[in-house]
Amino acid sequence: MATAVHHGRVEWMDTDAAGHHHNTSVNRFVESAEAALMRERGLPEYFGAAPRVRYEVDFLSRLWFGQEVTALLVLERIGASSLTFRFEVWGEKDDEHPRTLAARGRYVTVHVPRGAEHSAPWPDEWRRRLSQRTDGCDSVS
Repeated sequence: MATAVHHGRVEWMDTDAAGHHHNTSVNRFVESAEAALMRERGLPEYFGAAPRVRYEVDFLSRLWFGQEVTALLVLERIGASSLTFRFEVWGEKDDEHPRTLAARGRYVTVHVPRGAEHSAPWPDEWRRRLSQRTDGCDSVS
C-alpha cells in the first residue's frame, strides 16, 4: 500500500505551557505526511474532498521543543468511499532524549466530492494511484 514519511521539528507553536508538545501537533505532523503522499501520487484534488470521519491516537511519550520528529503514514485500506490510514510519530534522538515512539493511531477519511452533500466512491484513477506499492515505511505497526 501507499506510504509516506514526514520529517519535521517540534516548533514553539507545537508546545504547551509545560514545554512539551500539545496533542494537536501530532495531527499536524501526520497531516504533513498525508499531504506528501497525495502530492507524490498526483492527487491534489484530494484536498478539500476527504474529510476525517474517525480519528484515534495513543499518546505514548512527550516531544520537546526543538526535537526532530518523524511521522510515518501507511494507507492501510481503500474502501468504496473511505480510506483508512495508520501512523506513528517518533521523537528523534538528541542530546537530551532517546528516540521514542510518541504517538500511534489510525484515522479514516471519506470521499465527498466538492459540492456534494454525501460521500461517493473514490474515482477509479485515485484508487489506482493509491494502490501502487511504494518502498518506505511499511514497518508501521
